[in-house]
Amino acid sequence: MVTAQRFLSLCVALVMSVTTASSGQTPSAVSTPVTDATRAFNAGQFDAIESILGSATDERSVVLRARAHIARGRYSEAEKLLQGSVASVPAGDAALELGRLYLYLGRRQDGTRLLQTVLSRGAQNSPLDLMRLGLAAQVLGRFQDANSFLRSASGLAPNDPVVNTAWGELFLEKYNRADAAKSFQVALKADPTYVPAQIAMARVMIDQDPPAAKAALETILKANPNHVQAHLLMAELALDNRQRDDARASVGKALEVNPSSLEARSIDAAIAYLEARTSDFDAAVAGILKINPAYGDAYRTAGDHAARNYRFEEAVELTRRALQVDPANTPASAALGSHLLRVGDEPGARRALETAFKADPYDVVTFNQLAMLDTVDKFQTFRDGDLVVRLHPDEAGVMREQVVPLARLALDTLSEKYKFKPTGPILVEMFPKHDDFAVRTIGIPGFVGALGACFGKVVTLDSPRARPPGTFSWTATLWHEMAHVISLQMSNNRVPRWVSEGISQFEERRARAEWGRESEVTFAQALEAGKVPKIRDINESFNDPQLWSLLYHESSLVIEHLVAAYGEPALWQLLREYGKGLETEEAFKAAFNASMDEIQGGFDARLNREYASMRAALKTPEIPENASVDQLKALATDNPMSFGVQMRLAQALNAAGDVKGAIAALESAGRLMPAANGQANPNAAIAQLALKQGDTTRAIRALEAVVKVDSSDVESARKLAELVAPLGDAARTASAYALVAELDPFDGQAQAVVGRRALAQRDATRAVRALTSALASGPADRAMAHTDLAEAHLLAGQPADARREALAALEIAPSFERAQDLLLKIIAAQPAP
Repeated sequence: MVTAQRFLSLCVALVMSVTTASSGQTPSAVSTPVTDATRAFNAGQFDAIESILGSATDERSVVLRARAHIARGRYSEAEKLLQGSVASVPAGDAALELGRLYLYLGRRQDGTRLLQTVLSRGAQNSPLDLMRLGLAAQVLGRFQDANSFLRSASGLAPNDPVVNTAWGELFLEKYNRADAAKSFQVALKADPTYVPAQIAMARVMIDQDPPAAKAALETILKANPNHVQAHLLMAELALDNRQRDDARASVGKALEVNPSSLEARSIDAAIAYLEARTSDFDAAVAGILKINPAYGDAYRTAGDHAARNYRFEEAVELTRRALQVDPANTPASAALGSHLLRVGDEPGARRALETAFKADPYDVVTFNQLAMLDTVDKFQTFRDGDLVVRLHPDEAGVMREQVVPLARLALDTLSEKYKFKPTGPILVEMFPKHDDFAVRTIGIPGFVGALGACFGKVVTLDSPRARPPGTFSWTATLWHEMAHVISLQMSNNRVPRWVSEGISQFEERRARAEWGRESEVTFAQALEAGKVPKIRDINESFNDPQLWSLLYHESSLVIEHLVAAYGEPALWQLLREYGKGLETEEAFKAAFNASMDEIQGGFDARLNREYASMRAALKTPEIPENASVDQLKALATDNPMSFGVQMRLAQALNAAGDVKGAIAALESAGRLMPAANGQANPNAAIAQLALKQGDTTRAIRALEAVVKVDSSDVESARKLAELVAPLGDAARTASAYALVAELDPFDGQAQAVVGRRALAQRDATRAVRALTSALASGPADRAMAHTDLAEAHLLAGQPADARREALAALEIAPSFERAQDLLLKIIAAQPAP
């Protein structure tokens, strides 16, 4: 699919490559009418090109004049200019440009004929020739040929910014950002001022680092205020922040330059759609189709923005309309597949993706998603009413007993709390490989900062084996994502990201005291430094991945404040107001009868109260690098509220051999900062010191404090269980092992302890779950595991299952008396035939 953006990013490629690839000179080193016109084009001075080139009829001048017309939307004038040149040179630059223009305007037969002529009759003698062939092949969808031609061109002119930018654009079109970035970096190293490479690099960054992309675009627009693609990318960024007025302004600037830009008109239509201005949307699309009757991207663009606003079912319908307009629109087929994945229609997604893959087997996202679906097709499916859970076969034996009941508990608890029953079925998929989760969620591997995702009816997340032990709590993650199901559906999928994330993090804390508190100290530090965004700026701040942890926590505190200050029904009303299409300022006013400034004032006051002691504890005086114990004791006396001083004092006392004093200092630090976690957790250090001293009782107390704030610290949980078990306290031991089993469900020993304790308490449901997982984990004593599970099934009133497990135990160990006795008990309990 040819776009105006591609015209603009490669608009001077063929002209500039004459000076760069052939002579090794930079464009600024030569001054001719063509190079002067090229510089004017790069500066957006399109009307100046006619005065510079006049009525020049050489092919390079004609092509550049035509591109200036295209940049202003004067497509008929461009066509007339190019036709004359093509008559003389049927396989040259003008033919390439006219062919691309025809395709852009929907005249596929004419465009394809011209471009095939370029490919079949074009010269292959220079980098310029090879690049021309590569661009023609790219537009015709012949990726392999395009890649071959552009690679050869780069080989002949390895430092040419134009060639490398063209090659990078090919990779970027197929979502191969890594290779695209390499090509753009080569181009920018050769010519840091080359605008097409700058804009292309901004496109690479736009998803990974939006603030950097925005800064790059602002720089480009200072140099060229008429750069249509830069304005449209700014509009995209604004739309991602729900700043629709800003987006509208950027689109307006693009349309001032090119009133017939199909891309600008499509984004304008998408804004109308997002704002429920249906008649404006329909009129905008009708105007686009007058320019190009086959331009399905008018609907595809709206579908893309609907999806980026979590409105996935609408995205599906819009993208289907795109394919009705243009059944051959391969990107639309690929997009439809992605949207269908997000609404849980995996068979439909596969059909759409296979259609796209057949037409374009080089699209990385399509390839990844089909490979992921091949993996998911092997998953095992478990149903509980409107809940559908899919698990990898290697994990299903253990995880089905953990995921299904927790997901059901979360859904039921949250539904009752919000007085809202979500529409099902709700699909939950858990992935043992993080990259599979990433592809299921965004189409490409990576997505390093994410543990789970929710699309309204579909939840995806990492399994406990997807990441190193102790790095996250899958249970907290699942609860978090199930809360998204409520907030998204309750708002008709119109809630801003920060509100939905805030609700989910808030609901984590309400479910379990130790969940959702990982960023307490980081937040207090940011608060003390004055780096906490105002409420109205939180959503935009999510553009910076470095701030995500801080913003999740702040968002949850805002929700906590709203519930405390205005009541839970007001929060429910907020979600409904978003569902009506209101934006945050209006929705807050309607739900809370308060302005954003009033709410901000109350929130600030709450933060000042609740974080006062932590902020005071974070204040640390200047400490000499090699401070002595006596110096540190003096500092501690002078600064009794300083967490940092107490931690340094503990370190020094331990080094001096005063373990008792070190523990006392750590205890003081813990009282000052009870939320400190990770390596800064004083209780973790106390546990280590106590164990060295042989003080098991003190170590246990410290580890119990650790797991209250480090909810994913499985190693501390294991150590705690190990220390508690010999004490003979069955309840305390089971509690310790329950945490181990929760964090690492594949720990068969922990599951067995939990299951046996449940048997002792005659809790049949919990016993069956834990002992089923214990058996599935592959224990060393399988006969014992089968017997334990048989006893649990018998307690649960499931004699057939109990008999099966007892027989399985006896197959392994025929003389195992406990299994024999249990089997006799099972048989005796069965009614006579």
